Amino acid sequence: MSADVEFGPDADAEDAEENQGILAGYTYLGQFIDHDLTFDPASSLDRQNDPDALVDFRTPRFDLDCVYGRGPDDQPYLYRDDGIRMLLGRKLTGNPDDPSARDLPRNPAVAGEPSRALIGDPRNDENVIVSQLHAAFLRFHNRLVDVMPGAVFVDLQRLVRWHYQWVVLHDFLPTIVIKDVINDVLPHIVKKTDPATDPPKLTVFKKPKNNAFIPVEFSVAAYRFGHSMIRPFYRLNTTLPKPFSIFPVDTTGVPNGDIIEADESLRGFREFPSPWAIDWRLFFPQTGVKPVLAGATNRVQPAYKIDTSLVAPLTNLPDVPPPAMLALRNLLRGLQMGLPSGQAVAAFMGVHVLGDDHLVVGKATEEDSEKNPSVATLSPDFGGNAPLWFYILSEAQQQFTKDSSPIRLGPVGGRIVAETFVRLLLEDSQSFLNQAPRWKPFEAFRAANGEFRMADLMKQARLAVDIQS
Repeated sequence: MSADVEFGPDADAEDAEENQGILAGYTYLGQFIDHDLTFDPASSLDRQNDPDALVDFRTPRFDLDCVYGRGPDDQPYLYRDDGIRMLLGRKLTGNPDDPSARDLPRNPAVAGEPSRALIGDPRNDENVIVSQLHAAFLRFHNRLVDVMPGAVFVDLQRLVRWHYQWVVLHDFLPTIVIKDVINDVLPHIVKKTDPATDPPKLTVFKKPKNNAFIPVEFSVAAYRFGHSMIRPFYRLNTTLPKPFSIFPVDTTGVPNGDIIEADESLRGFREFPSPWAIDWRLFFPQTGVKPVLAGATNRVQPAYKIDTSLVAPLTNLPDVPPPAMLALRNLLRGLQMGLPSGQAVAAFMGVHVLGDDHLVVGKATEEDSEKNPSVATLSPDFGGNAPLWFYILSEAQQQFTKDSSPIRLGPVGGRIVAETFVRLLLEDSQSFLNQAPRWKPFEAFRAANGEFRMADLMKQARLAVDIQS
Protein backbone atom coordinates (compact mmCIF):
# COMPACT_ATOMS: atom_id res chain seq x y z
CA MET A 1 0.00 0.00 0.00
CA SER A 2 2.54 2.57 -1.12
CA ALA A 3 2.82 5.10 -3.90
CA ASP A 4 5.75 6.51 -5.80
CA VAL A 5 7.39 9.70 -4.57
CA GLU A 6 7.43 12.87 -6.70
CA PHE A 7 10.73 14.66 -7.20
CA GLY A 8 12.30 17.31 -9.36
CA PRO A 9 10.75 19.95 -11.62
CA ASP A 10 7.48 18.03 -12.08
CA ALA A 11 6.51 18.42 -8.42
CA ASP A 12 4.12 21.24 -9.40
CA ALA A 13 2.57 19.30 -12.27
CA GLU A 14 -0.89 17.79 -12.02
CA ASP A 15 -0.68 14.34 -10.48
CA ALA A 16 -3.00 11.40 -11.24
CA GLU A 17 -3.01 10.49 -7.55
CA GLU A 18 -4.49 13.85 -6.55
CA ASN A 19 -8.09 13.96 -5.37
CA GLN A 20 -9.56 16.89 -7.27
CA GLY A 21 -12.53 17.03 -4.89
CA ILE A 22 -10.53 17.62 -1.71
CA LEU A 23 -7.68 20.09 -1.16
CA ALA A 24 -4.68 19.26 0.98
CA GLY A 25 -5.69 21.46 3.90
CA TYR A 26 -8.47 19.05 4.84
CA THR A 27 -5.90 16.33 5.53
CA TYR A 28 -4.45 18.45 8.31
CA LEU A 29 -7.75 19.89 9.48
CA GLY A 30 -8.73 16.25 9.98
CA GLN A 31 -5.57 15.68 12.00
CA PHE A 32 -6.29 18.77 14.09
CA ILE A 33 -9.85 17.55 14.76
CA ASP A 34 -8.53 14.15 15.80
CA HIS A 35 -6.18 15.76 18.30
CA ASP A 36 -9.06 17.85 19.65
CA LEU A 37 -11.18 14.75 20.26
CA THR A 38 -8.75 12.05 21.36
CA PHE A 39 -5.59 11.47 23.31
CA ASP A 40 -4.64 8.01 24.57
CA PRO A 41 -0.98 8.12 25.67
CA ALA A 42 -1.17 4.59 27.08
CA SER A 43 -2.05 2.85 23.81
CA SER A 44 0.71 0.68 22.38
CA LEU A 45 1.18 -1.82 19.59
CA ASP A 46 3.42 -3.77 21.95
CA ARG A 47 0.56 -5.10 24.02
CA GLN A 48 -2.98 -6.38 23.58
CA ASN A 49 -5.48 -3.60 24.18
CA ASP A 50 -8.89 -4.00 25.71
CA PRO A 51 -11.29 -1.55 23.99
CA ASP A 52 -13.34 -1.30 27.18
CA ALA A 53 -10.26 -0.33 29.17
CA LEU A 54 -9.00 2.45 26.90
CA VAL A 55 -8.92 5.85 28.56
CA ASP A 56 -9.38 8.96 26.45
CA PHE A 57 -7.45 11.75 28.15
CA ARG A 58 -8.97 14.26 25.73
CA THR A 59 -12.62 15.24 26.18
CA PRO A 60 -14.68 13.65 23.36
CA ARG A 61 -16.08 17.05 22.40
CA PHE A 62 -15.39 19.66 19.77
CA ASP A 63 -14.27 22.10 22.45
CA LEU A 64 -10.75 23.05 21.28
CA ASP A 65 -9.12 21.91 24.50
CA CYS A 66 -6.07 21.23 22.33
CA VAL A 67 -5.95 25.04 21.89
CA TYR A 68 -7.23 26.32 25.24
CA GLY A 69 -5.70 23.68 27.48
CA ARG A 70 -7.19 23.97 30.94
CA GLY A 71 -7.79 27.71 30.59
CA PRO A 72 -5.95 30.90 31.57
CA ASP A 73 -6.21 30.27 35.33
CA ASP A 74 -4.61 26.83 35.26
CA GLN A 75 -2.27 27.21 32.26
CA PRO A 76 -1.49 30.95 32.11
CA TYR A 77 1.62 30.36 29.95
CA LEU A 78 -0.70 29.77 26.96
CA TYR A 79 -2.14 33.29 27.29
CA ARG A 80 -1.09 36.91 27.36
CA ASP A 81 -1.05 38.68 30.71
CA ASP A 82 -4.64 39.86 30.29
CA GLY A 83 -5.86 36.25 30.40
CA ILE A 84 -7.97 36.99 27.31
CA ARG A 85 -5.72 36.86 24.26
CA MET A 86 -3.82 33.77 23.18
CA LEU A 87 -0.03 33.98 23.23
CA LEU A 88 1.55 33.81 19.77
CA GLY A 89 5.01 32.84 18.61
CA ARG A 90 7.62 34.56 16.46
CA LYS A 91 6.77 36.21 13.16
CA LEU A 92 7.01 34.10 10.02
CA THR A 93 7.78 35.33 6.51
CA GLY A 94 7.28 34.05 2.98
CA ASN A 95 3.53 34.55 2.59
CA PRO A 96 2.83 37.94 1.02
CA ASP A 97 -0.88 37.47 1.73
CA ASP A 98 -0.21 37.38 5.48
CA PRO A 99 2.63 39.61 6.70
CA SER A 100 1.60 38.96 10.33
CA ALA A 101 1.88 35.15 10.13
CA ARG A 102 3.00 33.62 13.41
CA ASP A 103 4.56 30.42 14.66
CA LEU A 104 3.41 28.70 17.83
CA PRO A 105 4.83 30.06 21.09
CA ARG A 106 7.87 27.98 22.00
CA ASN A 107 10.38 27.29 24.72
CA PRO A 108 13.79 28.72 23.85
CA ALA A 109 16.26 26.17 22.50
CA VAL A 110 18.74 25.30 25.25
CA ALA A 111 21.96 23.29 24.98
CA GLY A 112 21.12 21.91 21.58
CA GLU A 113 17.61 20.82 22.55
CA PRO A 114 14.84 21.65 20.06
CA SER A 115 12.45 24.51 20.68
CA ARG A 116 9.19 22.83 21.75
CA ALA A 117 5.78 24.43 21.33
CA LEU A 118 3.87 25.75 24.35
CA ILE A 119 0.38 24.56 23.42
CA GLY A 120 -2.50 22.58 24.87
CA ASP A 121 -1.65 19.43 22.89
CA PRO A 122 1.99 18.75 21.94
CA ARG A 123 0.86 16.59 18.99
CA ASN A 124 -0.17 19.76 17.17
CA ASP A 125 3.52 20.46 16.68
CA GLU A 126 4.30 17.11 15.04
CA ASN A 127 4.58 18.63 11.56
CA VAL A 128 4.93 22.12 10.13
CA ILE A 129 1.45 22.18 8.59
CA VAL A 130 -0.60 21.20 11.65
CA SER A 131 1.49 23.52 13.84
CA GLN A 132 0.62 26.51 11.66
CA LEU A 133 -3.02 25.40 11.54
CA HIS A 134 -3.01 25.46 15.35
CA ALA A 135 -1.42 28.92 15.24
CA ALA A 136 -4.25 30.09 12.97
CA PHE A 137 -6.80 29.06 15.61
CA LEU A 138 -4.88 31.09 18.20
CA ARG A 139 -5.14 34.12 15.94
CA PHE A 140 -8.81 33.45 15.20
CA HIS A 141 -9.48 33.60 18.95
CA ASN A 142 -7.65 36.92 19.07
CA ARG A 143 -9.76 38.13 16.15
CA LEU A 144 -12.87 37.52 18.27
CA VAL A 145 -11.24 39.63 21.00
CA ASP A 146 -10.86 42.43 18.44
CA VAL A 147 -14.51 42.40 17.32
CA MET A 148 -15.95 41.87 20.83
CA PRO A 149 -14.19 44.46 23.02
CA GLY A 150 -14.92 43.96 26.69
CA ALA A 151 -16.16 40.39 26.27
CA VAL A 152 -15.18 37.93 28.99
CA PHE A 153 -13.04 34.91 28.17
CA VAL A 154 -15.77 32.27 28.46
CA ASP A 155 -17.97 34.10 25.93
CA LEU A 156 -15.10 34.46 23.49
CA GLN A 157 -14.14 30.81 23.91
CA ARG A 158 -17.72 29.66 23.32
CA LEU A 159 -18.05 31.61 20.07
CA VAL A 160 -14.68 30.40 18.77
CA ARG A 161 -15.82 26.84 19.48
CA TRP A 162 -19.13 27.40 17.71
CA HIS A 163 -17.44 28.78 14.58
CA TYR A 164 -15.14 25.74 14.62
CA GLN A 165 -18.08 23.34 15.10
CA TRP A 166 -19.85 25.01 12.19
CA VAL A 167 -16.79 24.38 9.97
CA VAL A 168 -16.76 20.72 11.06
CA LEU A 169 -20.43 20.22 10.12
CA HIS A 170 -20.75 22.48 7.08
CA ASP A 171 -17.31 22.26 5.47
CA PHE A 172 -15.19 19.34 6.65
CA LEU A 173 -17.88 16.63 6.62
CA PRO A 174 -19.43 17.58 3.24
CA THR A 175 -15.91 17.71 1.78
CA ILE A 176 -14.84 14.21 2.85
CA VAL A 177 -18.16 12.27 2.94
CA ILE A 178 -20.39 11.38 -0.03
CA LYS A 179 -23.43 13.59 -0.52
CA ASP A 180 -26.01 10.81 0.04
CA VAL A 181 -24.73 10.21 3.58
CA ILE A 182 -24.55 13.93 4.39
CA ASN A 183 -28.10 14.47 3.12
CA ASP A 184 -29.31 11.58 5.26
CA VAL A 185 -27.46 12.44 8.48
CA LEU A 186 -27.63 16.26 8.19
CA PRO A 187 -30.81 17.00 6.21
CA HIS A 188 -30.69 20.70 7.08
CA ILE A 189 -27.64 21.14 4.85
CA VAL A 190 -29.32 20.01 1.63
CA LYS A 191 -32.58 21.74 2.60
CA LYS A 192 -30.70 24.94 3.54
CA THR A 193 -32.56 25.21 6.83
CA ASP A 194 -31.12 24.66 10.31
CA PRO A 195 -30.73 21.77 12.77
CA ALA A 196 -33.74 22.92 14.78
CA THR A 197 -36.04 22.74 11.75
CA ASP A 198 -34.49 19.58 10.28
CA PRO A 199 -32.59 17.81 13.06
CA PRO A 200 -29.83 15.27 12.43
CA LYS A 201 -30.85 11.66 11.79
CA LEU A 202 -28.59 9.01 13.26
CA THR A 203 -29.28 5.35 12.50
CA VAL A 204 -26.09 3.68 13.73
CA PHE A 205 -24.69 5.67 16.66
CA LYS A 206 -27.60 5.68 19.05
CA LYS A 207 -27.73 7.88 22.14
CA PRO A 208 -25.30 6.44 24.71
CA LYS A 209 -26.68 5.20 28.01
CA ASN A 210 -24.12 7.14 30.02
CA ASN A 211 -21.38 9.48 28.85
CA ALA A 212 -20.42 10.29 25.28
CA PHE A 213 -17.74 8.05 23.82
CA ILE A 214 -15.83 7.53 20.59
CA PRO A 215 -16.53 4.16 18.91
CA VAL A 216 -13.48 2.00 18.37
CA GLU A 217 -14.60 1.49 14.76
CA PHE A 218 -14.12 5.24 14.31
CA SER A 219 -10.80 5.71 16.08
CA VAL A 220 -9.04 2.53 14.94
CA ALA A 221 -10.43 2.25 11.40
CA ALA A 222 -12.73 4.84 9.83
CA TYR A 223 -10.92 8.00 10.90
CA ARG A 224 -7.58 6.67 9.71
CA PHE A 225 -8.75 7.32 6.15
CA GLY A 226 -6.70 10.52 6.23
CA HIS A 227 -3.48 8.54 6.00
CA SER A 228 -4.30 7.82 2.35
CA MET A 229 -4.74 11.56 1.67
CA ILE A 230 -1.18 12.53 2.65
CA ARG A 231 1.02 13.88 -0.12
CA PRO A 232 4.77 13.12 -0.12
CA PHE A 233 5.60 16.81 -0.71
CA TYR A 234 3.91 20.15 -0.03
CA ARG A 235 4.56 23.63 -1.34
CA LEU A 236 4.10 25.98 1.62
CA ASN A 237 3.95 29.33 -0.16
CA THR A 238 4.67 30.99 -3.50
CA THR A 239 8.03 32.48 -2.50
CA LEU A 240 9.86 29.28 -1.61
CA PRO A 241 11.64 27.70 -4.58
CA LYS A 242 10.46 24.13 -4.01
CA PRO A 243 8.03 21.86 -2.18
CA PHE A 244 9.16 20.07 0.99
CA SER A 245 9.05 16.40 1.93
CA ILE A 246 6.92 15.27 4.86
CA PHE A 247 9.89 13.33 6.28
CA PRO A 248 13.62 13.23 5.62
CA VAL A 249 13.94 10.59 2.88
CA ASP A 250 16.83 9.13 0.90
CA THR A 251 16.22 9.86 -2.78
CA THR A 252 19.58 8.54 -3.93
CA GLY A 253 19.09 6.94 -7.33
CA VAL A 254 16.21 9.23 -8.24
CA PRO A 255 17.10 11.66 -11.06
CA ASN A 256 18.43 14.86 -9.44
CA GLY A 257 17.81 13.19 -6.11
CA ASP A 258 19.71 13.38 -2.87
CA ILE A 259 19.09 12.79 0.80
CA ILE A 260 16.59 15.34 2.06
CA GLU A 261 17.97 16.57 5.35
CA ALA A 262 15.75 16.85 8.42
CA ASP A 263 15.87 20.65 8.25
CA GLU A 264 14.49 20.49 4.71
CA SER A 265 11.52 18.34 5.65
CA LEU A 266 8.23 19.19 7.33
CA ARG A 267 9.05 17.25 10.49
CA GLY A 268 7.86 18.93 13.65
CA PHE A 269 8.72 19.42 17.32
CA ARG A 270 11.24 22.12 16.47
CA GLU A 271 11.54 25.72 15.34
CA PHE A 272 11.37 25.53 11.54
CA PRO A 273 12.81 28.25 9.23
CA SER A 274 10.95 31.57 9.44
CA PRO A 275 10.32 31.90 5.63
CA TRP A 276 8.04 28.85 5.83
CA ALA A 277 4.83 30.78 6.54
CA ILE A 278 2.00 28.80 4.93
CA ASP A 279 -0.14 30.45 2.27
CA TRP A 280 -3.46 28.78 3.07
CA ARG A 281 -4.80 29.72 -0.37
CA LEU A 282 -2.76 26.74 -1.60
CA PHE A 283 -4.50 24.41 0.89
CA PHE A 284 -8.18 25.42 1.18
CA PRO A 285 -10.68 26.40 -1.55
CA GLN A 286 -11.39 30.13 -1.71
CA THR A 287 -15.00 31.08 -2.44
CA GLY A 288 -15.34 32.57 -5.91
CA VAL A 289 -11.67 32.02 -6.84
CA LYS A 290 -10.77 29.65 -9.67
CA PRO A 291 -7.86 27.52 -8.45
CA VAL A 292 -4.59 27.03 -10.32
CA LEU A 293 -4.26 23.25 -10.57
CA ALA A 294 -0.88 22.67 -12.17
CA GLY A 295 2.34 24.08 -13.51
CA ALA A 296 2.84 27.12 -11.25
CA THR A 297 4.08 27.97 -7.80
CA ASN A 298 0.63 29.29 -6.89
CA ARG A 299 -1.15 26.03 -7.74
CA VAL A 300 -3.53 24.69 -5.12
CA GLN A 301 -2.62 21.28 -3.78
CA PRO A 302 -5.28 18.61 -3.72
CA ALA A 303 -5.04 15.87 -1.14
CA TYR A 304 -4.21 12.44 -2.47
CA LYS A 305 -7.12 10.15 -3.25
CA ILE A 306 -8.87 8.13 -0.56
CA ASP A 307 -7.81 4.72 -1.83
CA THR A 308 -5.86 1.66 -0.75
CA SER A 309 -2.41 3.17 -1.31
CA LEU A 310 -0.18 5.26 0.92
CA VAL A 311 2.74 7.38 -0.24
CA ALA A 312 6.21 5.88 -0.04
CA PRO A 313 7.47 7.94 2.95
CA LEU A 314 4.75 6.32 5.09
CA THR A 315 6.30 2.88 4.56
CA ASN A 316 9.15 3.80 6.87
CA LEU A 317 8.06 6.19 9.62
CA PRO A 318 10.93 7.87 11.43
CA ASP A 319 11.47 7.56 15.18
CA VAL A 320 8.82 4.91 15.92
CA PRO A 321 9.20 1.40 17.33
CA PRO A 322 8.70 -1.42 14.82
CA PRO A 323 6.77 -1.84 12.66
CA ALA A 324 7.64 1.40 10.89
CA MET A 325 5.19 0.83 8.00
CA LEU A 326 2.05 2.87 8.69
CA ALA A 327 -0.30 0.52 6.82
CA LEU A 328 0.94 -2.44 8.85
CA ARG A 329 0.58 -0.49 12.09
CA ASN A 330 -3.04 0.33 11.23
CA LEU A 331 -3.84 -3.27 10.31
CA LEU A 332 -2.23 -4.64 13.48
CA ARG A 333 -4.07 -2.08 15.58
CA GLY A 334 -7.40 -3.20 14.16
CA LEU A 335 -6.52 -6.85 14.73
CA GLN A 336 -5.43 -6.29 18.33
CA MET A 337 -8.58 -4.30 19.06
CA GLY A 338 -10.74 -7.13 17.74
CA LEU A 339 -12.52 -5.03 15.12
CA PRO A 340 -15.16 -6.76 12.99
CA SER A 341 -14.50 -7.12 9.27
CA GLY A 342 -15.61 -4.49 6.83
CA GLN A 343 -18.17 -6.89 5.39
CA ALA A 344 -19.66 -7.52 8.84
CA VAL A 345 -19.98 -3.79 9.56
CA ALA A 346 -21.57 -3.13 6.16
CA ALA A 347 -24.09 -5.95 6.72
CA PHE A 348 -24.89 -4.60 10.20
CA MET A 349 -25.47 -1.14 8.76
CA GLY A 350 -27.74 -2.53 6.05
CA VAL A 351 -25.68 -1.27 3.11
CA HIS A 352 -24.41 -3.13 0.08
CA VAL A 353 -21.58 -5.51 0.99
CA LEU A 354 -18.69 -5.36 -1.46
CA GLY A 355 -17.48 -8.60 -2.96
CA ASP A 356 -13.84 -9.63 -2.84
CA ASP A 357 -13.38 -8.74 -6.53
CA HIS A 358 -14.13 -5.09 -5.68
CA LEU A 359 -11.75 -4.95 -2.72
CA VAL A 360 -8.47 -4.17 -4.45
CA VAL A 361 -5.06 -2.99 -3.29
CA GLY A 362 -3.46 -0.07 -5.11
CA LYS A 363 -3.88 3.40 -6.53
CA ALA A 364 -7.12 4.82 -7.91
CA THR A 365 -5.55 5.94 -11.18
CA GLU A 366 -6.26 5.08 -14.78
CA GLU A 367 -2.80 3.56 -15.08
CA ASP A 368 -3.17 1.27 -12.07
CA SER A 369 -6.87 0.51 -11.69
CA GLU A 370 -6.92 -2.41 -14.15
CA LYS A 371 -3.99 -4.21 -12.52
CA ASN A 372 -4.72 -3.69 -8.83
CA PRO A 373 -5.01 -7.15 -7.20
CA SER A 374 -7.97 -8.28 -5.09
CA VAL A 375 -7.19 -8.41 -1.39
CA ALA A 376 -8.33 -12.04 -1.35
CA THR A 377 -5.50 -12.97 -3.73
CA LEU A 378 -2.96 -11.64 -1.24
CA SER A 379 -4.17 -13.95 1.53
CA PRO A 380 -7.08 -16.40 1.75
CA ASP A 381 -7.67 -15.07 5.28
CA PHE A 382 -8.99 -11.85 3.74
CA GLY A 383 -11.61 -13.56 1.60
CA GLY A 384 -14.97 -12.21 2.81
CA ASN A 385 -13.09 -10.93 5.86
CA ALA A 386 -11.37 -7.65 4.92
CA PRO A 387 -9.95 -5.49 7.74
CA LEU A 388 -12.34 -2.61 8.43
CA TRP A 389 -9.76 0.13 7.75
CA PHE A 390 -8.89 -1.42 4.38
CA TYR A 391 -12.56 -2.00 3.53
CA ILE A 392 -13.41 1.66 4.15
CA LEU A 393 -10.59 2.82 1.87
CA SER A 394 -11.57 0.31 -0.81
CA GLU A 395 -15.23 1.31 -0.49
CA ALA A 396 -14.27 4.92 -1.25
CA GLN A 397 -12.17 3.71 -4.17
CA GLN A 398 -15.33 2.35 -5.85
CA GLN A 399 -16.13 5.94 -6.87
CA PHE A 400 -13.12 6.07 -9.17
CA THR A 401 -13.95 6.53 -12.86
CA LYS A 402 -11.05 8.64 -14.14
CA ASP A 403 -8.08 10.50 -12.73
CA SER A 404 -10.02 13.75 -12.29
CA SER A 405 -12.97 12.16 -10.45
CA PRO A 406 -13.35 13.12 -6.78
CA ILE A 407 -13.31 10.36 -4.16
CA ARG A 408 -14.96 10.70 -0.74
CA LEU A 409 -15.80 8.33 2.09
CA GLY A 410 -18.59 5.93 1.13
CA PRO A 411 -21.68 4.48 2.87
CA VAL A 412 -19.80 2.64 5.65
CA GLY A 413 -16.81 4.92 6.29
CA GLY A 414 -18.75 8.12 5.67
CA ARG A 415 -21.57 7.17 8.01
CA ILE A 416 -19.24 6.10 10.82
CA VAL A 417 -17.38 9.42 10.64
CA ALA A 418 -20.45 11.63 10.14
CA GLU A 419 -22.56 9.97 12.85
CA THR A 420 -19.67 9.99 15.33
CA PHE A 421 -19.13 13.72 14.82
CA VAL A 422 -22.82 14.55 15.07
CA ARG A 423 -23.40 12.31 18.09
CA LEU A 424 -20.52 13.95 19.96
CA LEU A 425 -22.00 17.38 19.22
CA LEU A 426 -25.45 16.26 20.33
CA GLU A 427 -24.06 14.86 23.60
CA ASP A 428 -22.17 18.09 24.33
CA SER A 429 -24.57 20.35 26.23
CA GLN A 430 -22.41 23.37 25.31
CA SER A 431 -22.32 22.80 21.53
CA PHE A 432 -24.22 25.13 19.25
CA LEU A 433 -26.47 22.21 18.25
CA ASN A 434 -27.79 22.18 21.82
CA GLN A 435 -27.38 25.78 22.91
CA ALA A 436 -28.49 27.56 19.74
CA PRO A 437 -29.33 25.25 16.80
CA ARG A 438 -30.38 28.24 14.66
CA TRP A 439 -27.10 30.06 15.33
CA LYS A 440 -24.92 31.08 12.38
CA PRO A 441 -21.35 32.40 12.20
CA PHE A 442 -20.95 36.16 12.38
CA GLU A 443 -22.31 37.71 9.19
CA ALA A 444 -19.17 39.81 8.75
CA PHE A 445 -17.09 36.62 8.82
CA ARG A 446 -19.01 34.87 6.06
CA ALA A 447 -18.15 34.81 2.38
CA ALA A 448 -20.19 36.73 -0.19
CA ASN A 449 -22.36 33.65 -0.80
CA GLY A 450 -23.20 33.44 2.92
CA GLU A 451 -21.04 30.39 3.61
CA PHE A 452 -18.49 30.08 6.39
CA ARG A 453 -15.78 27.57 5.59
CA MET A 454 -12.25 26.94 6.74
CA ALA A 455 -10.88 29.49 4.27
CA ASP A 456 -13.14 32.12 5.83
CA LEU A 457 -11.92 31.25 9.33
CA MET A 458 -8.34 31.60 8.05
CA LYS A 459 -9.17 34.98 6.53
CA GLN A 460 -10.44 36.26 9.87
CA ALA A 461 -7.35 34.88 11.62
CA ARG A 462 -5.22 36.96 9.25
CA LEU A 463 -7.19 40.07 10.22
CA ALA A 464 -6.48 39.74 13.95
CA VAL A 465 -4.71 42.77 15.34
CA ASP A 466 -1.08 41.84 15.98
CA ILE A 467 -0.11 43.45 19.28
CA GLN A 468 2.99 41.33 19.92
CA SER A 469 6.40 42.60 18.93
